[in-house]
Amino acid sequence: MSPSPRLRPDVVSCDTEDGLVLLDSRRGRYWQLNATGAAIVRGLLGGATVERIAAELSRKQPVTADRATEDIRTLVDQLTRARLIEAGNAS
Repeated sequence: MSPSPRLRPDVVSCDTEDGLVLLDSRRGRYWQLNATGAAIVRGLLGGATVERIAAELSRKQPVTADRATEDIRTLVDQLTRARLIEAGNAS
């Protein structure tokens, strides 16, 4: 089994009132995530599977588990391409 995604060593996270900010200290750029995005990232970094997070989101939000799964995978892809996380087990 692959390890869970993790923040790259040069990325710092900071909780905000509305979610989470990821700061890329190499480039001086940051990503701001809303509360849902923050919950997804925290869940993945904590070892939860995409499916588990999607199921939880579909219980709390007006979204199907399938749509939530797609959205989570899209977010993981974006954060990976932005070199903010190193994706492990995001399937």
